[in-house]
Amino acid sequence: MSMPGEYPLSIYHGDSYHWQFKFWTDEAKTVPMDLTGVVAEAEIRNKPGGDQIFTIDCEIVLPNFVEATLSPLVSNSLPIGAMVWDLQLTFPTGAINTLLAGPVTVVQDVTDSIVPAAARAAAVQTTAPMTVELRNRIRRTP
Repeated sequence: MSMPGEYPLSIYHGDSYHWQFKFWTDEAKTVPMDLTGVVAEAEIRNKPGGDQIFTIDCEIVLPNFVEATLSPLVSNSLPIGAMVWDLQLTFPTGAINTLLAGPVTVVQDVTDSIVPAAARAAAVQTTAPMTVELRNRIRRTP
């Protein structure tokens, strides 16, 4: 397997985020990666293997999308500064592949910066998804 593609995240403390990652098996992006039966997981941590863990909710949308959502509750609980993240897929065969990883920069918000996290969680999410298209970085073995 090759190394994950790098995708940096910039998070404005307390905001909602929704990313849509689209995976392909070819360079020309004509053959969608089949994500049937795949489980996607993503986490933000203070460092690789770190003990501060924040979950990015993931959902597979067939045929080749992973939709990732960071709630305002989780975003508001992130420490200000530098962190790391990755997106890992577990295939029905048991194969585990990390397709994306990168640095996370969390910037302190100004408006409502002292509102309790529970109140922020009740906020309506209006963030439009950001779409990123990627080709497969998995080496298939016979």
